[in-house]
Amino acid sequence: MANVVVVGSQWGDEGKGKIVDWLSSRADVVARFQGGHNAGHTLVVDGTTYKLSLLPSGIVRGGKLSVIGNGVVLDPWAFLDEVKRIKAQGITIDAESLKISESAALILPIHSELDGIRENRVDGVKIGTTKRGIGPAYEDKVARRAIRVCDLADAEHLQARVENLLHHHNALRRGLGQPESDANELTQKLLDVAPHILPFMAPVWHVLNEASKAEKRILFEGAQGTMLDIDHGTYPFVTSSNTIAGQAAAGTGIGPGALNYVLGITKAYTTRVGEGPFPTELFDAIGQRLGERGHEFGTVTGRQRRCGWFDAVMVRQAIITGGITGIALTKLDVLDGLKELKICTGYRLNDKIIKRLPAGAANQASVEPIYESMEGWDGSTRGARSWADLPAEAVKYVRRLEELIGCPVSMVSTSPEREDVILMRDPFKA
Repeated sequence: MANVVVVGSQWGDEGKGKIVDWLSSRADVVARFQGGHNAGHTLVVDGTTYKLSLLPSGIVRGGKLSVIGNGVVLDPWAFLDEVKRIKAQGITIDAESLKISESAALILPIHSELDGIRENRVDGVKIGTTKRGIGPAYEDKVARRAIRVCDLADAEHLQARVENLLHHHNALRRGLGQPESDANELTQKLLDVAPHILPFMAPVWHVLNEASKAEKRILFEGAQGTMLDIDHGTYPFVTSSNTIAGQAAAGTGIGPGALNYVLGITKAYTTRVGEGPFPTELFDAIGQRLGERGHEFGTVTGRQRRCGWFDAVMVRQAIITGGITGIALTKLDVLDGLKELKICTGYRLNDKIIKRLPAGAANQASVEPIYESMEGWDGSTRGARSWADLPAEAVKYVRRLEELIGCPVSMVSTSPEREDVILMRDPFKA
């Protein structure tokens, strides 16, 4: 049995929650390895909808171990709120079912405040973050001044660590015209929340190593998408962590040899939330139709997603940088009833045709998509569970996407319901 990494191959919101939930029935451990509570995964289980931001998707299934790795930044108060909300829906969450890495960095109130200040600049320049403090928390982690989960267990030295952190942040706050943050107040908040977080603390690298030695099947759950990767995405309109599959190893402390199969979740069209380039974005009635039929609103923020045609150039690039083995194609049913479908097969930039998304922000904003057209279908794909249930034109569309992105389709999702999946290859048996 293989361990599986699930990542998004576009700008996030590809439908990872459902696929991870579907795969988690075959896994023993589900591990988050990057991001924070800006992620949004919606699961529909037996008619009940669960909206997760920080908790691994496997938490809604009994008998699974859920893990939050060291690559995640954790807001302890948002975490406890989410635990309370999911518990109220009848899900058991305790120290046996959930482990948090002792070295995960914390998101503090000063981080979300700084995020909001930056996003509300008077000059109107912004990245389009969720204002939840994820970026500033990663900044402090890299700068070696972060407060980590393990620091909550060291009350004797916590105040000194907070003062060191505020030496930087209060200088920033003064420069931004904001009042300074009080070290005593912040330390007390952390001491108050510590008893609720520490029972979940564990050496996650050791937990996963033991699971691997016991031949447990591990599912590594990514957040956001490849094109939001801090190195490989549409910089600077990206998230503050690495979202590609390689981060599954670094973000949990397990070696890369344990990553056996990478499943890239890929929407049958393209969406994006927030700022940044979007070569295939549609501003017409078709774009509006995709948004309405696809219920394209962010799980975390409620922001409406921008919609456009499938971008094969971008997905092919994501497959290469992410080492994606196979893709799970989602929301195929949203395309039902469209007479014509378009696929971006290249870009035009400065009168030249290119087959990759350039690194520079100006060039990314300037590329023009080159399309090929395909016939749509009148029949319904919703709820299909076999190729025979799909209209012939839908099958042709899927096969053409495979050719253009250079990667096989392992699964096709045809509705939000967990079992509405056409399976060509089980990633755990790859």
